[in-house]
Amino acid sequence: MKVVLSFLLLTSYIGYSQIAMPFEEAKKKGISPKVDSIYKSAIDSREGYPAVFKKEKDIERHTEAYYNYIRGFMGFLEKNNFKWEETTRSFNRIYIQPNGTIDYFLYQLKGLKPEKEKEFRRLLSIYIKEHKFGNTAPEKFAQCSPVTYSKSS
Repeated sequence: MKVVLSFLLLTSYIGYSQIAMPFEEAKKKGISPKVDSIYKSAIDSREGYPAVFKKEKDIERHTEAYYNYIRGFMGFLEKNNFKWEETTRSFNRIYIQPNGTIDYFLYQLKGLKPEKEKEFRRLLSIYIKEHKFGNTAPEKFAQCSPVTYSKSS
């Protein structure tokens, strides 16, 4: 499975619920954009913007942890027989406790059938409860990026 990840960083908020849901639902429930005032961006290239990881080695460690988390999730999907019927574009934002526990994993999937999205959400919910993020920080942080899931072979 190929993954294309682009990094962006957003500030985020709220916590410790371990919830996976689409952005649209999070907005309706009042979770988003409120969470953005609670969680700092993990990294950010804009000068003067508050980011948790500022040193090059910390940014590299965080970036690797993020890629590993997404790759781990993709492997989890495959192990649980989740098949992508076509290449699917997504955008996600993950809100993380200092100890690596995922509070919120918000996503937007393009062109996925409702029953497939329901299964994606079920598996993502399991994954975020069973797997901590591979990096810790002195405060709550958030990471976002587009992700492209390749069609299963």
